[in-house]
Amino acid sequence: MRFVAPGEHEAGERAWAVVRAAYAEREPVRRPRRHAGPLVAVAILAAVGAAALSPPGRSVVRSLRKAVGVKQAEPALFSLPAPGRLLVTSRDGLWLVHADGSKRLLGRYGDASFSPHGLFVAATQANQLVALDPKGEVRWALARPAPRFPVWTGTRADTRIAYLSGGRLRIVAGDGTGDYAVGPAALTPPVWRPGRRVVYSNGRRAVAYDARAHRRAAVPRLENQPRIVRRGGQSEVVSHGRVVFRGTGVFDDVIRSPDGRWLLVSWPTANQWVFVRLRPRKIVGAARITQQFGPDTRIAGWCCR
Repeated sequence: MRFVAPGEHEAGERAWAVVRAAYAEREPVRRPRRHAGPLVAVAILAAVGAAALSPPGRSVVRSLRKAVGVKQAEPALFSLPAPGRLLVTSRDGLWLVHADGSKRLLGRYGDASFSPHGLFVAATQANQLVALDPKGEVRWALARPAPRFPVWTGTRADTRIAYLSGGRLRIVAGDGTGDYAVGPAALTPPVWRPGRRVVYSNGRRAVAYDARAHRRAAVPRLENQPRIVRRGGQSEVVSHGRVVFRGTGVFDDVIRSPDGRWLLVSWPTANQWVFVRLRPRKIVGAARITQQFGPDTRIAGWCCR
């Protein structure tokens, strides 16, 4: 059944009366009959346009916009449904979001990622890679041309950061020392896999290196990682081989909570984040994301237990 806004019919009647009166008062002009159809079409379009511009008509447009997104979503991100902290990037800068919903703007940084235990953050600026503490204080900086996509791995005592710069994959120790180039790389984010192997696409196929830059032929596959699939005008989140969430428009990020129980889906079409608990199933939405973090909001990480 089509949704009818309050007063929609009356608005249409008022618009039609205006068009009909104007048509009746016009000066009679003899025209061929073949022009009657276009005149009627113009009158109908005028009536529809008037109805759409009236307050009831605008309410119909708003109702259609609201059809995209999770119903009963919270008007803002008040808290996280699982332990940990979020790392969020936007045009306004880099945000650290705590489980209680409080957040801190760390500075004007681009790409970012957590250290393995969430003690530090690797982030990029125009021509440098930096390491920050949770208060936004810079611990070290490394000058490199246009660094992108830093990803951190390791233990508390021994960590590595893989990133791209100057068309090459590079690896640096977690304390900012020993930076070296591994090999050529396309503009694709590298990924650390089990066994401390970093994987990236060189434009033709996936290539894997270990943390000491020794090339590995085999690229391990992680089938259980959640992924986004787009089908026509819809997006789907697939986890463990099944669709766990779908919606109209575009999803641009999906990330698992540190305890593994929730998925966080970024849904820019609806300007929402959606938290999906797989078992028992539960969906929690948070709206007005760009108003809270800025345009082009992206989820950079969820860490730690």
